[in-house]
This record gives sequence, structure tokens and C-alpha cells, in this order.
Amino acid sequence: MVDSTPLLHQNPSVGSTKQLLQSILVAAAWFFDGQQTFITVFTDADPKWKCLNPEDPICKSASSPCSLQPGSWAWDSIDTSIVSEWGLECADKILLSLPASAFFAGCVFSCLSMSTLADSVLGRKLLLVLSCLVMSLGGAMTVFSPNIWVYSTLKFISGFGRAPIGSSALVLSMEIADKWWRDKIGVLGFTFYMLGFLTLPIMAFNMGQGLSWRSMQLWTNVPSLCYTIFLFCFVQESPRWLKVHQQNEKKITQEDSLQEVNYDFLSSMKILCSNKQVLWRLIAVMLACFGVGFVYFGLPFSLGDIGLNLYLSVALNALSELPASILTLLLVATLDRRSSVLILTTLSGLCSLACAFETVGIASRFQLAAEVVSYCTACTAINVMLIYCVELFPTTIRNTAISLVRITTLLAGVFGPVLAAQGKSSKLWSFGVFGLAIGLCGLPFAFLPETKGKDLADHIQDEEQVQRTGIAC
Repeated sequence: MVDSTPLLHQNPSVGSTKQLLQSILVAAAWFFDGQQTFITVFTDADPKWKCLNPEDPICKSASSPCSLQPGSWAWDSIDTSIVSEWGLECADKILLSLPASAFFAGCVFSCLSMSTLADSVLGRKLLLVLSCLVMSLGGAMTVFSPNIWVYSTLKFISGFGRAPIGSSALVLSMEIADKWWRDKIGVLGFTFYMLGFLTLPIMAFNMGQGLSWRSMQLWTNVPSLCYTIFLFCFVQESPRWLKVHQQNEKKITQEDSLQEVNYDFLSSMKILCSNKQVLWRLIAVMLACFGVGFVYFGLPFSLGDIGLNLYLSVALNALSELPASILTLLLVATLDRRSSVLILTTLSGLCSLACAFETVGIASRFQLAAEVVSYCTACTAINVMLIYCVELFPTTIRNTAISLVRITTLLAGVFGPVLAAQGKSSKLWSFGVFGLAIGLCGLPFAFLPETKGKDLADHIQDEEQVQRTGIAC
């Protein structure tokens, strides 16, 4: 049997206006995902400071205010960062990285505890809605933080909500698409992610004009909360999920799912663990994503070490996601998935290693170019891998598998800010480790099956048939 999505007549093809608009609306969740993932690059950054006496030679030669006497220097604006507001300029580097690491730790914990819900009792839509709600509320509550400990706790909650958003939005938007539109809809989500990331340096620049870090949190989380309400009201459930579970969409409410649906919420995990071939494929993809995660989440926190303007550097990183999306479209259309990932991870690793050495002057600009290339290729690699995962795993375990893959990416995100903080003393700890990680971890991808041009499968048996013939049974 060919791709089953068009056979679900109660859900019109993605080619129709209604279905296309729903796909775009679902993919827009990536916009807010991108904002919350990297917002701490600015809210937790070291702000600018100045000498109160411009003629003081000791103050003028100091690289940090920690070595100066109180009263000899001042922040340009005290509320632009948690560092200046809470007096953390001399705090331990590990403490400064705590909020970002807590956010990614929340993401990992969420993936471990909620990854199976989209394949079992909740479905794609409800898990996406609940995740956006928790992320938005947790992020908005940070404006009431009195210290870094409460702030880090709320960042953990925000990360807990954020984790399932990318996988649920990707799976839901691609499952309602037919075979021709599927990879294009997937890339659309990555483009929204880039746009969300790009808004951060714009807002952060305005922080220098009087916008506080608390205002930045509100400007990103309140629209996310409004989007969540809109998503709940106007988006339908995945037709593939409904087909596999044999139930009408009207039953997909929180009350009905708990009372009427008797699926074991760990059933998808049991399927993964019971099939050695599927489990090996999952481990190989997870390892590759772990390496990519170091570059993807670690490089933005290391941009200040290159010695150029932070706003410009982050803006270039965000803009590099646009060519990454275009490159993803070209690669998924022309090159097989395995070759694409191997080429991208190797190139990203080499460029990251090129940034691991101390330079001055024009060499720093070449390092910034290498860093942007490394980040762009890492973005493209993770885009291709996520599309590959949707094609590789069947509907019964698809969301669980992608969530577990993202766990390893986020696990690297937990260590990324810590390594970036250590990289302030030696860039080998940041750029050097990032480059080696992505280069070596991408190698197992060479042993995975190719999925380009194959139909999506709904069950393990269908997936085995797809791998043999390219057609779902």
C-alpha cells in the first residue's frame, strides 16, 4: 500500500488551503522554541562597564571589574543582565552557566519523562499545546526572580516545557503532509526556528537603549502564550496518529484520553527496546546528534571569546540558519541522507577546530567566518537528521524516537555552556572539544539504512517492508 495519509478523507490533503495553513501554524512553534533556547546568551551575558575616572590607568588596563576597587567603575546599565543586577561579575564560571545548564537539564528530564506521551495517550497536538503552555509560563515567571537560584529553577521549568515542542511540531506538521510536501514542511519549521533566534539580537540591542532582561523575557513569552491558545483552537490532530489508534478526533481531549484510551504510555518504549535493529539505529542517530549538540548549543555561548561584537556575532549565527534551511532543502532533494550528514559533521568539526587557537587582528575575523560555517553546517546536519528520523521510524514509535534523539542533543546542551565558560581561559576547552565531538560522533551514521524517497511506515512490520522495497505495506 502506498502512503496512507491521503486515504484519511476526513483530513484533507496538505495541498488544500486549510491543511497547508494548519501545517504552517504547527511549524510556527519552532519560532518560540528558538527564542527560549538561546535567550540566555543575552539575559545572562556580561554587560558593558566603564571607569568612573577615565584617567585612572589601573581601571583603563583592567579586562574585568573584579580586580578593581568598588566605586572605581560602574555598569553602563544595571538591569540589562542578571550578572549586573545580582552582582555576579566575580562569581564562579560554573555558577554563571547554571541558568542555561538548568534549562537544558529541564529539557533532558522532560524528554525522559514525556517522550512517549505523543505516541500513546495524549497524541501530537495535546502534547504540543501543553509543552508550549509550560514553557511560556515558566519563562514569563522568571521576571519575578529575586536571585540566580530562583531564576535557574524557573529556567528548568521552562526547559521542561520546551523539550517536546520541536519533536511534536515536526512530527505533527510532517504527518499531515503528503509525500511531496513532507520534507519541505519539515524545513519550514527550521526556518521559523531561525527567525525566532534572529529576533534575540534585535531585542538585545534595544536592551542597551533601556530594555531590561526582564522585559526581554516578557516580550518572548507572552506572544508564545497567545500562540498556544491559537494552536489549541485551530489545529487538528495528526491523521496518522488517529489512524493507528483507531479513534475519532473528537475523543482527543484530556478527559477522554484518560478515560477511554487504554494504551500503555510506555508501549512505544517497549517496542524500541524489544527490536535490536531499531534500537541500534536509534543509538547511532543519538550519538550523532550528541556531537552536533555541542556545536549547535555550545558555539553561541562561546561567541564572546572570539573578541568581536556580541550582537553582530549572534546575528550572523542566527542568519546562518537561513542558508542552513536552504541547504537542507537542496540536500534532501539531491543527496542521500547518510552522505549529507557525514559531509556536514566533518566540515563543522574542522571549522570549529580552526577557532580553537588564540588569534588577534584580522585572524579573528577569519575565525568568526569559520565559526559561522561550523554553526551553519551543524544546523543543516541536525535538520537533515530530524527529517531522517521521521522517515526512519514508524508512526507507533516516531515521536518517542525523535524525542530520545533530541535528549542527546540537549544533553550536549547541558555541558555546552559549561565548556563555553571554561573556554574563556582556553578556547581548546570550547571550540576544540566541540569540533572533536561533532566529527567523531557523526561516523556511525555511515552504517545506517538510507530513507530517501521511501514512504512513511505506521508499524515496525511496515518499516521493515519499506526498507526492503521502499513502499509501505
